[in-house]
Formats: sequence, C-alpha cells, structure tokens
Amino acid sequence: MNIFDIPAFTDNYIWAIQIDDSITVIDPGDSKPVLNILEEKKLKLQDILITHHHYDHTGGLLELKNYISGKVYGPKNQNIDGIDVSLAENDLIETLGYEFRVIETPGHTLDHIAFYSQQTDVLFCGDTLFSAGCGRLFEGTYDQLHDSIQKINELPGQTKIYCGHEYTLSNLEFVKSQISSEIVEQKYLETLDRRAKNQITLPSTLETERKINPFLLETVPNDIKDLKEVDCFKELRIRKDNF
Repeated sequence: MNIFDIPAFTDNYIWAIQIDDSITVIDPGDSKPVLNILEEKKLKLQDILITHHHYDHTGGLLELKNYISGKVYGPKNQNIDGIDVSLAENDLIETLGYEFRVIETPGHTLDHIAFYSQQTDVLFCGDTLFSAGCGRLFEGTYDQLHDSIQKINELPGQTKIYCGHEYTLSNLEFVKSQISSEIVEQKYLETLDRRAKNQITLPSTLETERKINPFLLETVPNDIKDLKEVDCFKELRIRKDNF
C-alpha cells in the first residue's frame, strides 16, 4: 500500500492511498492541497474516508466530492454533509482493492471512528491517538477515550499509525517531563532533528508507541502507576491539558 501525506493548515495531514493513478484520501480538511496534487500528479480521486466531524478534517469534503468516482465513507453523524455510507463498529469497506474494518473510537468526539487494514497493518486513527500522545476530550468522557485507545492497543505491534496531526515533538516534550527513559529521549532527539529539517515524523508503529506513549498505559509515570487504569489515564490527560 502506497501512502503519502498531503499537508494542510499548520499541522494537519490529509493521508492519501495511491494505487496506479488513483488515490483515496482520508480527512480532507482543505480541498485545495488535494486538488493541487490531483493536477500535479495527474491522479484520479476514488473515495474519501472521514474519521470525525471536526472542520479541519471535513472542510474540503463537499468540494472534493465533485471529483470522486466512488463514495464518501464516514461516521454516523447527520451533521457531516456529504457522507454516502455511514459506518459503525466492525463495518467493512473496500477502497482501491484494500479492505478496512471500522473501529469506533469515541472520546475526542462522540462520532469518532478509525479505519484498520489487516492486510497491511495500517490504521488511520484521526485524532484519537497521536505519536506520544492522544486527542483532547471535546465531547466524550475519560472512560470512553481510555477504552478507545485500549481498543487500538489490541492491534498487532507492527500496525502503522497514521494520525491527523504533526504533534509528535510537543507530545514528547510532555512525556519527557513525566518519564525518564532512554527510549523517549532518543525518540525526542530524532524527532527534533526531523522537524528541524521540516520532515514528517509519521507514521509511527504501535510497538513504538507502547514504549513512548503513556496514554497506552504501558509506560507511565511512577507516581501514578498504581492507580486504576482509567484514573491513571485521566490524570495523564489532565496533566497534558495543563502542560
């Protein structure tokens, strides 16, 4: 599976899956950079996948729908204009010859879903899980976001994590303030170097995230490691909000 990023706004990534001269895009918050890529690379737009309703993930949807030969897939949310197929837990979709299973991941928003391809161990997770971090709680509860992230954590370690924003450096700065770890420090220095060169830090892998991302609850600060899982998660999210 050939996947490339289309940068949007200040730190968004619109992901594109490419097979031959066709692409499917995930979370097109802005239509312009997608249209530019279609023109520059002489590509055709097949389908659009949406993870949640926030405008920076859906803002380009209606304009781009004029160019697709397939369908728009997204969560069950009547407030997202342009969805052709509304999806729920364990629904299967196919685009460009690849099958994706839908995972409901409420927390950041109540309608949030992720798309997982078992064929290629690829996960498009929107704003639920980031490298070294997780999404803010805008609509859901701590329990919901905790449970959503643990669903993701059940996937194979080699799963490649494609999230919606370039937040890795700032997330690692928070992790460094909470956890003393050679792996975290090494990842921070690597990320610092990549961002200084304006290079992307994604995708990550679930195996890597288990070592550097405290929100998966496998590597957590010593002072809260004895808390009940969801309480530990809640304390981490509050600390990150105030960091």
